[in-house]
Amino acid sequence: MDKMMDSPWVLRIIALFLAFLLFFSVRTELSPLNKATSNEQTDVIRDVPVDVYYDNENLIVTGLPETVDVTIEGPMALVLKAKGAKDFSIFADLSNLLLGEHDVKLQYENISEKLKVTLDPATVHVNIEEKVTQEFRVDPEMNKRLIEEGFILKEMTANPPTVYVTGAKSAIESISYVKATVTGEQGLKQSFTQEAAVKVLDRDLNKLDVTIEPEIVKVQVDIAEYSREIPVVLKETGQAAEDITINSLTFTPKMIKVYGRKSIIDSLTSIPITVDLSKITESKTYEFDVKLPDGVTKISDKKIKVKADITKVEQEEQQKTPASTEETPPPTEEPDVTDENTTTDKNTSTEESEDIDS
Repeated sequence: MDKMMDSPWVLRIIALFLAFLLFFSVRTELSPLNKATSNEQTDVIRDVPVDVYYDNENLIVTGLPETVDVTIEGPMALVLKAKGAKDFSIFADLSNLLLGEHDVKLQYENISEKLKVTLDPATVHVNIEEKVTQEFRVDPEMNKRLIEEGFILKEMTANPPTVYVTGAKSAIESISYVKATVTGEQGLKQSFTQEAAVKVLDRDLNKLDVTIEPEIVKVQVDIAEYSREIPVVLKETGQAAEDITINSLTFTPKMIKVYGRKSIIDSLTSIPITVDLSKITESKTYEFDVKLPDGVTKISDKKIKVKADITKVEQEEQQKTPASTEETPPPTEEPDVTDENTTTDKNTSTEESEDIDS
């Protein structure tokens, strides 16, 4: 091996090979194509805002993207400058278009002509419609499962009660719901006020691209215990005294409002009031306590007033005795007028007879 390396021809061949390798390497580096390639650069600028020119006081444009991606290709210095400064703009000129649907090519300005520009998307489909403003009533809503058991949602009101919605005519016509959703923690049992954002939805509950004024409303949520009015029923116990006749018992109130869990309150049909007849001794108004049924937390009236109308037997007999005396007075002897007359007549007849005989 050492002998081969010492050979001059071997050294000449190796030197020649290295010379060719160096030549082609330098030629490649100095090639104009590679010079240009090494100086070119491609970059993507994402989420560039899109400006639009149209009559925004009377028209609404839908379908236009808010941003686009811009790909620029060219000399490195220009690419870096455009990307760093971002002093160019992307726009759509709709000023000369009529109402309806159009395919519009996006344009750009303030970008060097030496740069190749590609927009994504390059063409957009837009719809130009008449701008409409209409007033809508706000419907507050809340998940009723947040309310504590035994309480109910009485009412929800929004302030202001209406909002103005502005948008394309087709969007305004498709509005089905204008809602303000109230949130809260589990176990709500007191009324409260909360600010809520207004949402405009179509019949499929899709959010519509419209402008709302105002966007926030105050919602008053009224929560109260569940209640229901139940009729009062008298339950008589005991017996009245022998010398007392109870003519009638009337009571007030006829209905009592009871509070508690809905399942318990709805199962009640009446509120029984126990009246001990043995305690009714005279005609007057008595008060009786109302016993809370099981599961009822409170009631509107804790006492029931019962008006008793009675008659005592002794008084009745005393009143009847004088009346009987007056109605049947003791018999009196009448003068025997008939007898006298008869006697007189007889005497007269006798005398007459005597006169006739004479």
